[in-house]
Amino acid sequence: MSVFGPDIVDKARQIIARYPESRSALLPMLHLVQSVQGYVSRAGIEFCAAQLDLATAEVSAVATFYTMYKRRPCGEHLVSVCTNTMCAMLGGDEIFAKLREHLGTPKKPLANEDTAGRPGEPGSVTIEHAECLAACDFGPVLQVNYEFYDNQTPESAVALVDALRRGEKPAPTRGAPLTDWRTVSLELAGFYPEDEDVFRSQVDGPSAAGETLRGAQLAQDRGWTAPTMPDDAPLPSVDKTGAK
Repeated sequence: MSVFGPDIVDKARQIIARYPESRSALLPMLHLVQSVQGYVSRAGIEFCAAQLDLATAEVSAVATFYTMYKRRPCGEHLVSVCTNTMCAMLGGDEIFAKLREHLGTPKKPLANEDTAGRPGEPGSVTIEHAECLAACDFGPVLQVNYEFYDNQTPESAVALVDALRRGEKPAPTRGAPLTDWRTVSLELAGFYPEDEDVFRSQVDGPSAAGETLRGAQLAQDRGWTAPTMPDDAPLPSVDKTGAK
């Protein structure tokens, strides 16, 4: 018996109906199957292929290209630690190493993901290093299920993960209230809470902060504006090879 029951088949058909070509529905379809098992399994790939009339190789090529699709069972919460240049310089590498040590996960030199606890069960946590979370003004940062926790330290990151393992859901610095990995995957597939109050709380979650808006605020306060392009400004010339 397939793990993807009639309700998932129905959701798959709803996704496909959004697109003029069924193959265009592959990305949300992968999120859908990930919401069922917590990762994109072989069965999930075969399900997507069958629903979209694609070869399993085509589905696998997409699932293995994007890091948002997990190929191993994921915990109840996905903790992504930014280790790109800015965050790394500010302590991101130290945070990632501290979390792995604290959780007792395997010390594989090139490991990207490690899970503490039984994947999918309450309190289980998967940690990964992220190449960039596009929040340099708050570095070092990490995300839990793609919600931001800014200005982290090794100590605050450990406290956050311990709270997750106790079943708590600390409020993100910015963004929607914290849920769990499978719920987020379902939302990324395009299915949201039917409860209007819950949905509204997610939509209305704060997404910006003073640090991000500081430059725009300074420009407004000081009357700075960008110079306008003259109407008679010459366009760059392009030769037949396409070079400027």
